Parts: sequence; structure tokens; C-alpha cells
Amino acid sequence: MQHVESYYAATANAHEPWPELQESIRCDVCIIGGGFTGLSSALYLTEAGYDVVLLEAAKIGFGASGRNGGQVVNSYSRDVDVIEQRYGKDTAKMLGSMMFEGADIIRDRIDRYAIACDYRPGGIFAALNNRQMGHLRNQKASWARYGNHELELLDERGIRREVATDRYVGGLLDKRGGHLHPLNLALGEAEAIRRHGGRIYEQSAALKVEYGTPHRVKTARGDVSATFVIFAGNAYLPTQLEPRLGRKSMPCGSQIVTTEPLSRDLALSLLPNNHCVEDCNYLLDYFRLTADNRLLYGGGVVYGAREPEDIDALIRPKLLRTFPQLRDVKLSYRWSGNFLLTLSRMPQFGQLEKNVYFMQGDSGHGVTCTHLSGKLIAEVLRGQAERFDAFARLPHLPFPGGRRFKVPLTAMGAVWYALRDRLGV
Repeated sequence: MQHVESYYAATANAHEPWPELQESIRCDVCIIGGGFTGLSSALYLTEAGYDVVLLEAAKIGFGASGRNGGQVVNSYSRDVDVIEQRYGKDTAKMLGSMMFEGADIIRDRIDRYAIACDYRPGGIFAALNNRQMGHLRNQKASWARYGNHELELLDERGIRREVATDRYVGGLLDKRGGHLHPLNLALGEAEAIRRHGGRIYEQSAALKVEYGTPHRVKTARGDVSATFVIFAGNAYLPTQLEPRLGRKSMPCGSQIVTTEPLSRDLALSLLPNNHCVEDCNYLLDYFRLTADNRLLYGGGVVYGAREPEDIDALIRPKLLRTFPQLRDVKLSYRWSGNFLLTLSRMPQFGQLEKNVYFMQGDSGHGVTCTHLSGKLIAEVLRGQAERFDAFARLPHLPFPGGRRFKVPLTAMGAVWYALRDRLGV
């Protein structure tokens, strides 16, 4: 399998290919999945001296890591005030202490390994009504308590200086956020793993895992014996490979389009300071400029990860509602990708067997959370499990309706929240 036909695939950095696994090999750690979770884990572990093998069923960054909106968004899909209400002050304090770490890790990786991925600082949360603006005021205060003081509230005049639309009543600028080319970040991290001696195999899907001492991961033409196994496939992990991981999560699709290249003047008239933007709706829209002055625009959720028949019909009306001045601009690329949703909207970390771990379900905040999770699993293998366990202790709740009805019931719930967004209540 090759990358989907996206803007990212069309502008990916040149790199040497990785081979298919065609033999029996041994290692310390076998990682299943070549997205950000697996790459971050492999890079931290190879840096620490572990012998690491990473198996990817298709191409590095094939899934959400190479298809997402490219926004470096801090925190989790549930903010720290909700975490405190649900799980208590101690859990909120521990998770809050880590909620800006993922973005810092990304910037460190880019600098340390000179990864060319078009990173630009600054991300805006845009409010469509006064209720959402109140939420952003509370968010600014809670984030400041946990150390992020690089935040600026934007009133209606301020948001219009940042975004050339009349849709928003205000916003919150996070100067510790940003945006980038996610596939090129993934490819750069894979090259760093190779530099440290890690072995990466593409087109090498894990077909079966036999737990034991050592564990054995089988592919179509080879196998890996390893002391540790890490499941890092998220929405693209086959359910049959490890059924326990699919029971309390659900793949969901999001769609993205990019315009044809705009003139520099037109591009900067839309987003003068080149910040990325996401709105505060339950089913949110998100957009940014690319390095070659295209507008990249995404939004909506398809529950159950079905491929929509007409992505333009889903996204173009949203784009024009935000930027009607682009009505005559053509779309050059459109694609869909899946992320893994949990009922709590919090990541799911845990241990399945002795020396077998998983990290999944970042629920839309995967770019930053995956980079944090790689650091945490490396800490676990070095005997420091406190921070990993803070996530692992969170309850992993099943979706209502079970395997058969969880998709339609979740979609019905989303309609209710979307209605509340439209009504501003």
C-alpha cells in the first residue's frame, strides 16, 4: 500500500525506502505501527540504546500521522478542568503537568534532527458565540496555572486581525502551538531512528502476535522475537490482531481539502500572521496555510471511518462559509483519514501482557499526544512508570450499543452537540 493521494504525499521529502521484512530476527523491542506513536517510541528507545524493530503495514506515516491537519495543538481532547471534575485533583495535576510537553518534544525533534517540515508557530482557537468565548477565558486561566503563559485572548476586533472572516466573536492565541507538514515530520523522525540503528520495515503488517518469552510477532514473510512489544497502530490496527484494543475505541474519519496555490498577497490576507485555526464547535473546522500558500481546510467527522463519496461536497461549503472571498478558487487535493476516538476522549494507555504495552485513542489530539506517549513508554522500559500509569489508570469505557450499535448511537449524540453549537447554548 502507498500513501493516499494527498497534498502531503505530493510534497513529501525524498528519502531512502525501508525494506519489507523477509527473515526471522530478534530485538529488544518490537513496535507495531509506523505513525507518530510508533515513531516517537522508537526514537526515544533507540536514543536510549535499545535494539528496536518497527513494523509498518504500509508506508511510514500512512495513517493519520501523514494525513492530519498538521496542527500542533496543546493539551488533550478533554481539557484539564474536565479531567479534574472526572478523575480528581491529583490526576489533573499529573496530566496537567504533561499537557504542553508533546509540542515541546516536536520542536526539539525538529531542531535536533534538522527535520524540514515547514513548522510555523502559533495556533488559534476561534469562538463562534459568547458561550464558546467564555470557555476560552476559562481555558486561558487553567492553562496558565499549568505553566503556559504564552496565551492571548482575542476580542472580535483582534480575531478579525488574525482571520479574514466575520464568523468569529473572538479567540485564544496559543503561541506554544503551531502547524507543520506532518508526513515530512514522520519521515524525518524515521530517518533519525535509522541514524540511531533502529530497524524499520514497511509493507510488513503484523499478522499474529504469540505471547511468551520472548514474544513473537509474525508477518507474511518474516517474524520478530522481542522482549517487549508495543501496539501503536491506533485507527489502522486490525481488530483481529488484538481484539482487546478495539472494544473500547472507534475509528472515525475526517476530511481535508487544499486549494490551488494562492498568490502570497491573497494567502496572507486570509491569515496575516500565518497561524493555524480551529473553531470551538463539537464537530470542529480547522484550517491553515501551507508553505506554498495553499489554504488547507478540514472538518467534520464520519463515525465508523467510512470513506465519503464526495469530499468536496462535505468541505467546500464549510470553507466558503469561512472565506467567501475564495468562491472562484479551485481545489487541488482532497483526502480522508481516520483517527481513533474513545468515549472519554482521553488517550488509552495500558499493558496487555507482561512486557506488552499499548497507546491509542488520542481522539483528535494525536500530533502532540503521540509524541508524549513515546517518551512515556521509554520511561516505562527504564523502570519509571509513574507518568505512564497516570494515563493507564484512567477508565477505558465502552461505547454504548456495543460493536453493532456504537457507530449510529455516537453519531446521534454528535447531532445533538452540533445542534447546541448552532444554537450557541
